[in-house]
Amino acid sequence: MAKVEQVLSLEPQHELKFRGPFTDVVTTNLKLGNPTDRNVCFKVKTTAPRRYCVRPNSGVIDAGASINVSGTYRDWRVGAEDPRGSPLLLC
Repeated sequence: MAKVEQVLSLEPQHELKFRGPFTDVVTTNLKLGNPTDRNVCFKVKTTAPRRYCVRPNSGVIDAGASINVSGTYRDWRVGAEDPRGSPLLLC
């Protein structure tokens, strides 16, 4: 079986951390890198679009390049009573 090529690198790799105080909009960054020799398309989706905003949420990363994506936690008052669980950012 052929080895699957890693086409996107994430930094941080596992999770985004939003640091308070949460009395205002809080933003954190995600670095997307393209280690391949081809262009790579990306799209970032959230399961809680009312609370999280991602910019740019889609685009093309040139071969060998990287970009910074900003994740913004918008509504700090909602969440503790949400029965659906923790919201996710999906890449």
